[in-house]
Amino acid sequence: MKTKRILVTNATVYAEDKIIDKGYVLVENSKILDIGSIQSLPRLHDDMELVELDESYKLIPGFIDLHIHGAAGADTMDATLEALKTMAKILPQEGTTSFLATTMTTSPEDIEKALKNAANYIQHENSFGEAELLGVHLEGPFISPKRAGAQHPGHIIAPDIELFKKWQEIAAGYIRLVTLAPEQENGLELTKYLRDSGVVASIGHSDATYKEVVAAIDAGITHATHLFNGMRGIHHREPGVAGAVLMHDEVKCEMIVDGIHVGPEMVRFAYRNKGANGIVLITDAMRAKCLGAGTYDLGGQEVTVDGERATLKDGTLAGSILKLKDAMKNMMSFAGCSLEDVIRMAAWNPAKQLQILDRKGSIQKGKDADLVVLNEEYDVVMTFCRGELAYSRGI
Repeated sequence: MKTKRILVTNATVYAEDKIIDKGYVLVENSKILDIGSIQSLPRLHDDMELVELDESYKLIPGFIDLHIHGAAGADTMDATLEALKTMAKILPQEGTTSFLATTMTTSPEDIEKALKNAANYIQHENSFGEAELLGVHLEGPFISPKRAGAQHPGHIIAPDIELFKKWQEIAAGYIRLVTLAPEQENGLELTKYLRDSGVVASIGHSDATYKEVVAAIDAGITHATHLFNGMRGIHHREPGVAGAVLMHDEVKCEMIVDGIHVGPEMVRFAYRNKGANGIVLITDAMRAKCLGAGTYDLGGQEVTVDGERATLKDGTLAGSILKLKDAMKNMMSFAGCSLEDVIRMAAWNPAKQLQILDRKGSIQKGKDADLVVLNEEYDVVMTFCRGELAYSRGI
């Protein structure tokens, strides 16, 4: 295989341990070979591709979306290679360089088809120059009927270790994160099993009390699915799920920062409680993302998209059409946090949760060359996925 080198220069580089003004990143094949200041720029070779950026541009690590159902008309539950390929090709436009294909609470048969398809895709279809599918986020069916949200209540079942084992085998071990309601029968047992198996156990679509959440954290919960949505909220006599996960540093909280699922003031409230280390930015996007207004399917239920809102017939929020690049901007606007904070929420923290910080989550020598170029307005102008240009809007 011929060695391919790309030298990206002149931008402010947000590396893992420092910010470099007028910096460079040297990419060799799919990996980051070197990082430094332009003053120590390596000698150019004829076979080296030069990408010279404007000094006002910023070079940051690619985003990792741990919770996305679909985009551009495609959905994980379509259970086709084409659907996952569609997602992988379009996500770099918003700065996303890797993701978890997220399932819905549907029939066991449909879930199994989606799991088998995802495993097949990871093993045979993941390509450089596209967002990398890292695994599956199993959202349901082990959730609470009281907090079903847009999950189909008719397919909710009690947590079941043996069923999960079967599904993990079908998925070839690629189920990386499971959303469950640990207060349900056998919920703590499944939580412990997930912890011991190296799978992220996430509390979500849960009506647990504060005490039940604390017990679940002791059992292995380290993640919370879309904070404030689909969970028992905060009350001054019962902190509920939301209060409990905000108060425990060992739990990282997903947030859909679109200004619809969580109000700007509550985004700021969460940031003040969890800090940059405790928040994971997600989209929870469904197939309507990138398509606009209309009627769409989500887990067998009809969803209407009007403007920026996706809802069931009864008005229940049903996923989003949010893009991570917009979640980043909103987070900075709502909470007053820095770009460094947002990088932690959208890249470092997701990689840490999946235990892949050795290759993802930051700009560092030896890691995958998942790179995003932002302009002065924080718009995505270029994205590299594992060293290959995946998106460019022109610079």
